[in-house]
Amino acid sequence: MYVINLSYIASLERVDDVLDAHRAFLTRQFEAGVFIAAGPKVPRDGGVILAVGVEREKLDEILASDPFAVQQIARYEVTEFKATRLAPGLNLPMPA
Repeated sequence: MYVINLSYIASLERVDDVLDAHRAFLTRQFEAGVFIAAGPKVPRDGGVILAVGVEREKLDEILASDPFAVQQIARYEVTEFKATRLAPGLNLPMPA
């Protein structure tokens, strides 16, 4: 499982110009089962994405195709962790 921390490196005006394309990118990754949560940080200086079921190399390829990356709107910090405990009722892939 990965926590992806996006930090904007461009103005919010530029972020807003690319936001629809970024949201379409997110939708594709949710539909593919790679992203399981995403949203803006508060205050709005970036965002956070949770990803599962993908190798790091493939995740890096996916993130490089994000319009925010292509347009140099955000930088990404990826942290991998092994979820060993989940809240009752939360159904996520667990490590072997």
